[in-house]
Amino acid sequence: MRLGVHVSTEGKIYESLERAHKLGCNTMQIFARNPQQWRAGIIGPEDISEFNKRQDKLKIRPLFIHISYLINLASPNPRLYNASIEAYVEDIMEAGLLKADYIVTHMGSHKETSEEAGIERLINALNIIIEKTNNCPVGILLENTSGSGSWLGYKFSHHKEIINGIKHKECVGLCFDTAHAYLAGYDISTKDGLQATLDEIDELVGLDLIKLIHLNDAMGALNSRHDRHDHIGKGGIGLEGIRRIVNHPKLRNLPFILETPKNTEHDDMMNLNIVRKLRH
Repeated sequence: MRLGVHVSTEGKIYESLERAHKLGCNTMQIFARNPQQWRAGIIGPEDISEFNKRQDKLKIRPLFIHISYLINLASPNPRLYNASIEAYVEDIMEAGLLKADYIVTHMGSHKETSEEAGIERLINALNIIIEKTNNCPVGILLENTSGSGSWLGYKFSHHKEIINGIKHKECVGLCFDTAHAYLAGYDISTKDGLQATLDEIDELVGLDLIKLIHLNDAMGALNSRHDRHDHIGKGGIGLEGIRRIVNHPKLRNLPFILETPKNTEHDDMMNLNIVRKLRH
């Protein structure tokens, strides 16, 4: 089982690999820079080299890098839109140096214009980004969202529209976030609800496009649209719902990354151990 968590990069970025290894992870996700700020600098070549060495030694793969929260590829604001494209290109190139496999991204907010206009801007941005990074092997994963505010990606028909508009479709895949799906109205807590959700994804874009699962329980009611994660088994999806997800024949061989709450230093290990016990 490929199981990991979103790991802190505090200190030196390569120290994140040791944190993941200590938790028994064989895959992981990081922010390569502060997710709440525009880029203040680049990662030095010595740190990149050390990161590569430790990743090879510890065999933590695949590696996922989550994009900054400030980036909005669906923004109607020209200044933010262009800055987001530029920052995304920089992040993909840096992810390539870190030998990351995928960049994970929310699909952006249309900021009360319209979903159609936001999707059009996002498609245009992704085509520009892919063209500018065509020599970089890092893939782009579009993450489903809970649907709060004017965020795109709360239904998989959005993913279909976007992927249909991408010129180089081989560069794009899906990150399936379980908490976001539940909070957006997909009742994956039940056997029938999970199967109906996977059938919808398969019909619209193909299940083979899912390259990563963000395995989180959901804090809040079904279809409440608030993006809040909970500890495994403590939220609306529940232990049996999570058990079905990690053992589903179409999902079980995918990497699972936990983004569960980190209220104490023991929370990651607690949630990881629960998932390991659910697997059969």
